[in-house]
Amino acid sequence: MTDLTGKRAIVSGASRGIGRGVAIELARAGAEVVVNFRSHPDEAAQVVEQCRQLSGCDAHAIRADFGDQKAVEDLVDEAVTRMGGVDIVVSNAVYSDRHLFLDSDLDEFKKTIDVSMWGAFYFVRAAGKKMVAAGQGGAMVVISSPHAHMAIPGAMAYNMAKAANDQMARTAACELAGDRIRVNIIHPGWTDTPGERKFFSEETLAAEGAKLPWGRLGKPEEIGRGAVFLCDPCNEYITGSTLTIDGGIQLPWREMYRINEDPSN
Repeated sequence: MTDLTGKRAIVSGASRGIGRGVAIELARAGAEVVVNFRSHPDEAAQVVEQCRQLSGCDAHAIRADFGDQKAVEDLVDEAVTRMGGVDIVVSNAVYSDRHLFLDSDLDEFKKTIDVSMWGAFYFVRAAGKKMVAAGQGGAMVVISSPHAHMAIPGAMAYNMAKAANDQMARTAACELAGDRIRVNIIHPGWTDTPGERKFFSEETLAAEGAKLPWGRLGKPEEIGRGAVFLCDPCNEYITGSTLTIDGGIQLPWREMYRINEDPSN
């Protein structure tokens, strides 16, 4: 059982979906958690209350728009002031708009880059400065995506942002190793979150999830448990790595089904 008692964590985009799952699982392991949100204060308050009940530690909700550099830096300053420091950073906040790039609304395209790429960078940089100054090491996790290496049509801006996230995290792992700050990446698969409802109906999610190798979509808490594993001080030799939690979605499962087809058909 991982014990993160005494650790102080900031999770961006934590009022819903994967961020919520990460915050709750960190609290379950004993960490004090800052729950960042932008536009869902009531849900953020619910996450805070659940974290408090699980860990017995305090938890805090702090609003910040990750498309705004100063807002991100102010978030880190306020979190450190409230908790007395930071040991764990999980970069999760994203925005995504789906259109073929020739038809993209450039404002939406830029917003995806601003939040999902620049926001992650602002966060890792601001928190990294605090952690280096404290001299106590720590762990960072960047929630990225298979979009980092899969050219998913209709998601060019998101693909670009996630590819940049991966390189950012690996470069940070190199530069922060001497300070004993570990930086790792998680690639979730298709996960059952409110954000997916922006693009798919409940019927589509249920039907398509059933076709995946594991027979369902992922759950936010499963991604959260992966983040806890990467933040566990017992796993301090893991840095610059990518943990894939996708139920096999990146395996050649469509080819497997093709092999099993009756050739006479």
